[in-house]
Amino acid sequence: MAVLSGSTSNGAIVLSGTNSFTDDNILPTGSRVTYVSYGSQRTISSTASSPAATSASNATATGTASTTSSPRGTTQAVTLLAGSVGLITQSIINGTVTLGANTTAASTSASASSTTSTVLNTQPCNNYPELCERKYSNVTEVCAHNSPFVKAGNAASNQNLPVLNQLNDGIRMLQGQTHFENNTLFYCHTSCSLLNAGTMEAYLATVASWVRTHPYDVVTILIGNADFIGVGNYTAPIQASGLGPYLYEPPYIPMKLNDWPTLSEMILTQKRVVLFMDYNADQTTVPYILDEFSQLWETPFSPTNVSFPCNTQRPPGLNRNQSLERMYMANHNLNAEINFLGASLLLPNTAQINQTNAVSGFGSLGLMANTCTTDWNRPPNFLLVDFYDVGNGSVFEVAAQHNNVTYNRPCCGVATSAAPSPFTTPSLLAASMAALAALAALL
Repeated sequence: MAVLSGSTSNGAIVLSGTNSFTDDNILPTGSRVTYVSYGSQRTISSTASSPAATSASNATATGTASTTSSPRGTTQAVTLLAGSVGLITQSIINGTVTLGANTTAASTSASASSTTSTVLNTQPCNNYPELCERKYSNVTEVCAHNSPFVKAGNAASNQNLPVLNQLNDGIRMLQGQTHFENNTLFYCHTSCSLLNAGTMEAYLATVASWVRTHPYDVVTILIGNADFIGVGNYTAPIQASGLGPYLYEPPYIPMKLNDWPTLSEMILTQKRVVLFMDYNADQTTVPYILDEFSQLWETPFSPTNVSFPCNTQRPPGLNRNQSLERMYMANHNLNAEINFLGASLLLPNTAQINQTNAVSGFGSLGLMANTCTTDWNRPPNFLLVDFYDVGNGSVFEVAAQHNNVTYNRPCCGVATSAAPSPFTTPSLLAASMAALAALAALL
């Protein structure tokens, strides 16, 4: 892999380096790339510590209240929808969740169509009351592609705003590439010399702090294991980050589409963080790091085709019936491919980002989501995008349309850095191409 460094000078992006170059945006291939396939579904038992002692699938209060532990620092009383069976009156006072008496929690068999939800409560789940009774697998959310990579003027950046802004604005899936350097996991793009967003532990600690103070939100994290290291290397930083008590452990391996709990069930048990890893997950060893591709398929990786086809690419060889049994993610991050001396690099196509993130029109996120819905008879579960804030909430409007809810939230947060945005400096793509030309001379 190349030894690269990146810097900016007078609005220009400078890359320098030596040796050969390997881009993480290229579809992974080779002997290290394996996809788990299960001949049959396995039933497993949970062993993780939990801040919730009462299961939403069987909790029944008939005269006395049930209590569960919850993040401290909040005081509120709400009526929370818990499926079609009944309502749970829930209070959170000084970190204790209390389920009101004479109420019955919904069973895990209760589910709702994304087009027939009846709003019976006022407390939003993932920003909308209508989503509370829906299964996790029956909700469309926006995913921040390479969420940690926020560095103005850096060709390897994929977002303008940091993770707290992302979550506050409505992002509910966070994806990022990790690299193992000096026995430490970092979020780095292609090379830690090119863009190093810090340690995985620090990033996840920030996410955990947000999760603790937002008890009615379910967040998904997708880890890119860029160096194909063993799953055991991930447990220490994950647990040290404070996410551990919130990590969801599924009852089955793999989880089929209809096996997932409702958002309200996950909220009531406080198992509100679903953690996937693309390669080398082993749920029998680490049950809270879920294997991505046995439960979630993806459309073409790092697309350069503005038509954004909605066919399955990963895992390879998946037939239609198998695809219909699992969730899926629509990759809608348009890239521009640049080649020098046989080396290929994919960079975010910022020249077309407004249309890429738009609600309608050729090449738009809205059109791709509609195409996917037609092709697969249901919307994508996750819409992966670059620079989610471009379009002033258009990506969230697309998700809302496919959730059959109305998007009326303000968007988007203001970057905290005083550094110039890639959309206010000279064209990021043009500057990157010039920098790569200089890099090619070094190879």
